[in-house]
Amino acid sequence: MQPKMIQTLKGTVDDVLFCNDENGYIVLDLETEDAMVTVVGELGVLEPGEEIELTGSFVTHPRFGQQFRAESCVRALPSTVVNIERYLASGVIRGIGRALAKRIVAEFGEFTLQVIEKEPEKLCRIKGISPQKCEEIAEAAKQIFGLRTLMGRLQAFSIPASVAMKAYRFWGVTAWEMIQDNPYQLCSPYIGLEFKAAERIAAAMAIPANSSKRLLAGFRWLLENAALEGHTCLPFAMFHEIALQGLGITEQDFQTGFADAQEDRVIYVYHAAEQDFIYLDCYYQAEDFIAARIAAKLAFSSPEEFDCAKAIAQEEQDSGITYAEQQKRAIASAFSRGIMVLTGGPGTGKTTTLNGVIHLCMRAGSRVLLAAPTGRAAKRMTELTGREAKTIHRLLGMEYNDSGQLSFIHNEQNQLQADVIIVDEVSMVDTLLFEGLLRAVRLSARIILVGDEDQLPSVGAGHLLHTLIACKRIPVVRLTEIFRQAQESCIIRSAHQIVNGEMPDLREKSSDFFFFDRRDAQDAAGFLRDLYARRLPKAYGFTPQNDIQVISPTRKGILGTVTLNQMLQETVNPPQYGKHIMKNLLFSFREGDKVMQIRNQYETEWTKDGERGTGIFNGDMGTVTGIDKSTNTMKVDFDGRIVTYRADQLDQLELSYAVTVHKSQGSEFEAVILVLPEGSDRLSYRSLLYTAVTRAKKLLIIIGSPRKIHEMVQNQQTAVRYSCLSEMLCEMLSREEPEG
Repeated sequence: MQPKMIQTLKGTVDDVLFCNDENGYIVLDLETEDAMVTVVGELGVLEPGEEIELTGSFVTHPRFGQQFRAESCVRALPSTVVNIERYLASGVIRGIGRALAKRIVAEFGEFTLQVIEKEPEKLCRIKGISPQKCEEIAEAAKQIFGLRTLMGRLQAFSIPASVAMKAYRFWGVTAWEMIQDNPYQLCSPYIGLEFKAAERIAAAMAIPANSSKRLLAGFRWLLENAALEGHTCLPFAMFHEIALQGLGITEQDFQTGFADAQEDRVIYVYHAAEQDFIYLDCYYQAEDFIAARIAAKLAFSSPEEFDCAKAIAQEEQDSGITYAEQQKRAIASAFSRGIMVLTGGPGTGKTTTLNGVIHLCMRAGSRVLLAAPTGRAAKRMTELTGREAKTIHRLLGMEYNDSGQLSFIHNEQNQLQADVIIVDEVSMVDTLLFEGLLRAVRLSARIILVGDEDQLPSVGAGHLLHTLIACKRIPVVRLTEIFRQAQESCIIRSAHQIVNGEMPDLREKSSDFFFFDRRDAQDAAGFLRDLYARRLPKAYGFTPQNDIQVISPTRKGILGTVTLNQMLQETVNPPQYGKHIMKNLLFSFREGDKVMQIRNQYETEWTKDGERGTGIFNGDMGTVTGIDKSTNTMKVDFDGRIVTYRADQLDQLELSYAVTVHKSQGSEFEAVILVLPEGSDRLSYRSLLYTAVTRAKKLLIIIGSPRKIHEMVQNQQTAVRYSCLSEMLCEMLSREEPEG
């Protein structure tokens, strides 16, 4: 592949075809000396008539042809009378329309923009502009020119327009002064600039490497990177080493900055028994609160008047179910303790036990709420229990707090009205989300945590379920007996073999599990396509969009989800005359496409049977039901909740004919085709294979090589996730225990 040729392009903005006000992505027609050129890029808000100089390269779009993808933009206000009038007539300044723009330019000519910016009172000369309207125009112009100035200044440091827009929304006209004082403030969560990018501004402003401002931001950056890898904290020795190397500072600088960071509560030090651990403030507060609240809940005792054994016997009689001893112990524990964990693999009766707990809670007159970390997991919980389950985010509700940050509606001041909270798929719950849930649960309410400890840990920081089980201080009932009906499933037998470190029998061609040895990626992809589109629908009556899910460990390569999605879409939902298309950077979307939401969007509105609500979350899967080119919008049906997406919101969606193992977690599908590419050693471990296999309900097909499966089964190593929650909990409980 030849490298892109970097070029410079000068011209005047002729028309803006699309602009995303959130991230500054824009599509425009640029009038140059030679031709009209379509330009795309994150350039911020531009208006017709503006004169710009772009740096970038020409690319060929498969549908729209040749475009200029701009990487940077030097902008200048229009300098000719014609372009000034076009600029104002575009509506860039609130209160000035086409007719008024013409009169203003006729009066002030090429000095029009200087007058509006520096001497707006002169606008009162113009017919139709009262003193009040003059003030309104001046205020609107102040905002426009202020943002333009800020974008220009940050562009000199190759800072994206989206960052300038967020900074201006947060600080307004004082934004540049705030940045000059401390450019590392741009790294705050509400703006989100990378630390390394802020370093470029700081260097130009001669901020020394050992500045307290830099060290505080640098320490936060190092710990935020650790959180992305799953750690809630780092051992002091490790933090010390990466701080010296990553920030390029001396030991003295480190010690001074470390003391300042503790004083400013940017970081916390937890003195564990064997060594110290360094926390970001939010994770320290979260684990400290979780430990304290669990310790308090473990002091809970069940009401003496409730005879659990008698209630279980009555439930067996009424339901015709005979509970195994492990199941009875789990039900009794759910009633006798303030918090407990129910764990076990497939076929061990977790659902039967869970339903028994729910029924007995209702017999006792308890108010029960059910929750799961994702929409798919909540839907599955609803189907298995017959009672509504919500995502944890939807259960807690979201709103903006006084500082403009999203927070949960239900918290310590506004707790959930429930006596029992049951949370499924807890292996997917991260530390911060669990803290939010615990704050919203009354101290008197019981919490039942359900999950499979052998599955993948959460995407967010922490290893919650594993930690709660491993600390040995919380009641845990582990279901191990595989019931007779489940034993007949090769899927379930294979899952238990995998988790026990044994190779599944790949030669067995049972009714629900098949293995196909395909080692060449192109060959495997073609075979997969035939299975998905023709063979499985013909043999089993499955529909590709509704019943069959392709799963891959990776997004990259021929057998990664990006390429597989494009291939499968072209196979089962190809372009047709009259079928509209909308695009984001990766995918084209058509009516009938299977899609997934990939980011939490708490304020996105949906409708369902006349009901209105908000919130679509990472992992929610739906179907494109309509595309309206006149409004440039697309409708997606998420299990009856209809969401309308604008063109600039499509980066929240991906095709989901194929998904990664991590994205599939918490869901079950009628049929799963699991493809295991050769290589991808970083993703060759047991819990990932086990999680993928247990997504299949009725049919599992694995495409790969025996060597790859053996490698994954034998690799039990998973990345260490640093956390002190277990030690904090033991410390809290030791305080509660009487001396002597």
